[in-house]
Amino acid sequence: MNVLRYTAFSRHPAGGNPAGVVLDATGADPQGMLEVAAEVGFSETAFLFPLGDDDFDVRYFSPKAEVPFCGHATIATAVALAEGHGPGTIRLNTRSGLVTVRTRQDPSGMTATLTSVPPRVVALPTEDQRALLDALRWSSADLDPSLPPRVAYAGAWHPIIAVAERERLAVLDYDFATLEALMAHRGWTTVDLVWRAAEKVFHSRNPFPPGGVVEDPATGAAAAAFGGYLRELAVLPLSATVTVLQGHDLGRPSELTVRIPEEPGSGISVTGHAVALDVAPG
Repeated sequence: MNVLRYTAFSRHPAGGNPAGVVLDATGADPQGMLEVAAEVGFSETAFLFPLGDDDFDVRYFSPKAEVPFCGHATIATAVALAEGHGPGTIRLNTRSGLVTVRTRQDPSGMTATLTSVPPRVVALPTEDQRALLDALRWSSADLDPSLPPRVAYAGAWHPIIAVAERERLAVLDYDFATLEALMAHRGWTTVDLVWRAAEKVFHSRNPFPPGGVVEDPATGAAAAAFGGYLRELAVLPLSATVTVLQGHDLGRPSELTVRIPEEPGSGISVTGHAVALDVAPG
C-alpha cells in the first residue's frame, strides 16, 4: 500500500498531528492495515476504499488497534484527495456513520471541514471520575466547576475533564498502564483535558494510551465531541465558533476550529489545515 504522510490542524510540518493516509486500500484486511499503521507509527492511519462519485468507506488504525473515527486523519485524507483531484466535498462511511468533508483552498493553504455524526453526551459515573483522576494523578480540587466532567461522543467516546488553571493542564504525568486499562474497559478513545482561556478559546490535551500513544497533539474527534458537550451544557450562546489550541505543550502547536450549530442533535463541524510531510517526524 502507498502510504502518504500528512500533518493535520497545522499550516506547517512542524505542528499538528501526523497521520498516515492510504487513498486506495482495496483488498486490505484488518491485520494488514494494523501492521501498516504500526509500521507508520503515527497515532492513526486512515485507509480508504473508493466506492465512486466521491464516496468512500474508511477505516482508521492506531499502531495497536482499530478506532471507529479519527478527526485528524480525516482532515489529512481530505486534503490529500483535494491536492490530487481538486477541492470539493467527499462522503466518508466510517464505522460510526456518515461523515462529510468539504475542502477548499485559501491563501494559507488547503483546509478541510468535517461534519460529525450526531453527538451525544452522558454522565461520567463517580467511580470512573475517581479512577480517571487517580490515573492522571490529579484531584477534584483541580477541576473547573463551571465545566463539569462528562463523556461525549461524535464518532468516538471521550471523557471531558476541565481544569481551573492552565498550570494544571501543563503538567501531564499520568499512569500509562492504569489509564490504558480503564479506557480500554470503558471504550474511550482519548481523554479530552481542557482549560478555558476565554469565552470561545480552549486549550486541550488528549492522552491516548489505548492506541499506544502517550498524547495526541491534535484530536479532531475529541474536538467534535467537545462541541457537542458545549451545546448540551449551554456553556455559551449558540450558534458559536470556538477555537481549540492543542499540542503546544508537546512542541507541535495545533489549531482546531469548531462550529457548533444551535439545532440539537446536529453534527459538529471541525476545520483545520493539513500539509504533506516529506519524511516522518522524529
